[in-house]
Amino acid sequence: MSAILEPTAKPQIDIDRSVGDFRYDVDYSYDAGVGLNEATIDYICDVKKDPAWIREFRKDAYRKFLEKPMPTHWASHDLDNIVFENIRYYLSQGTQASRTWDDVPEEMKRTFERLGIPEQERKYLAGVEAQFDSEAAYSNIKAAVGEQGVIFVGSTEGLQKHPEIFRKWFGKVIPTGDNKFSALNSAVFSGGSFIYVPPGVKVKHPLQAYFRINAQNFGQFERTLIIADEGAEVMYMEGCTAPKFETATLHSAVVELVALKGAKIQYVTVQNWSANVFNLVTKRGLAHEEAEIKWIDCNIGSRLTMKYPSVVMKGRKARGEVISIALANDGQHQDTGAKMIHAADETTSNVVSKSISIGSGQATYRGLVDIPPHHRGCRNNTECDALLINTHSRTDTYPTIITRGNRNACQHEASVSKVSAEQIFYMQQRGLNQGQAMSLAVNGFVNDLVREFPMEYSVELKRLIDLEMEGSVG
Repeated sequence: MSAILEPTAKPQIDIDRSVGDFRYDVDYSYDAGVGLNEATIDYICDVKKDPAWIREFRKDAYRKFLEKPMPTHWASHDLDNIVFENIRYYLSQGTQASRTWDDVPEEMKRTFERLGIPEQERKYLAGVEAQFDSEAAYSNIKAAVGEQGVIFVGSTEGLQKHPEIFRKWFGKVIPTGDNKFSALNSAVFSGGSFIYVPPGVKVKHPLQAYFRINAQNFGQFERTLIIADEGAEVMYMEGCTAPKFETATLHSAVVELVALKGAKIQYVTVQNWSANVFNLVTKRGLAHEEAEIKWIDCNIGSRLTMKYPSVVMKGRKARGEVISIALANDGQHQDTGAKMIHAADETTSNVVSKSISIGSGQATYRGLVDIPPHHRGCRNNTECDALLINTHSRTDTYPTIITRGNRNACQHEASVSKVSAEQIFYMQQRGLNQGQAMSLAVNGFVNDLVREFPMEYSVELKRLIDLEMEGSVG
């Protein structure tokens, strides 16, 4: 099989990603083969026993995918190398997730045990879903949370067992034709989470999903839909890993959040993709009156990430927030940002983005804030700060702020700084080695944002930054 992407030069820094860099040979029960056409979609529908409306939804999305061109801006020079005919779009050992850990297939169980998933669940999570390639291998919610009426299942189970809730919002926040990759996801989606929190229920502990890619030349296309009913609150966390392959892997997810009146949703992501992954994700939330949606996003690893979490503030006094950290190492491009659409009076948005560029790494911030002239009392704050580690590091900031009328307020701040040899030398004189000194400088730069992450993730984030800093000065 030919490679999906042209080979890239070997990175100057060989980062230790041993936590996620392993794989097991798996005999898949279901394999859609290589390439994408209507027969591929029919195969996925038949395996998953999709209802007729989903089959038509997929085929309509496939037609839109074919019609839409690849983006001709942003990181298009990398995207042009993707060969969709060489990707494997569906691989699974079964479509039903196990409810007990003992029932998970052995190869998958060993994978998630090495990643610490059962241990995390026992310690502090209200529910866990673990996805292996195309389908969830394990899905469980603690009894006390389930008794409150909270639904936490995979997307397939959600559309089959809760169609009255699922269909009402599915594809409504992010239309099929929003962009080429949202159309691709809509055509072949599999896996992902469906969460519904009833009115007034506040889930005290996080719900977590873990997305694992094991197969080579594979595309993972999970679809997540979270609905917090009036006055409800929930935090959802996701982690992502894949082993290193010589050929590239495509990850193209769609995430839709719906926060009804007075509800609060926090969505936390810590990605640690290997450097062969193309991470092309569409994430958007819809906040109704006095509701709050907060994206907390950490992007480490991947060859290219294109991700711009968005909030449409539909109701009066709705709030949207994006807290983002991106780290680009040699041969990597983190193209990230946020979109804030003020669609009602007295709405408030906050964007805080910090990026670190190492070696030849490139970090790009792209943001959009839109406040129409007929709204009043809208406020936005945007902060974009970048840290350059080496001479060849690159950072770019492309903020777009559209505010009309004279009864709204926006403010934007941006800065670029560099860790100098003098700073590193000073810390080395205090007993730190070069790697420790660089880690201290970078962790100090992002420390105020790291505090926004749950404790367990902030510890993991600091560890990942320490690994990325090894050998980064010179």
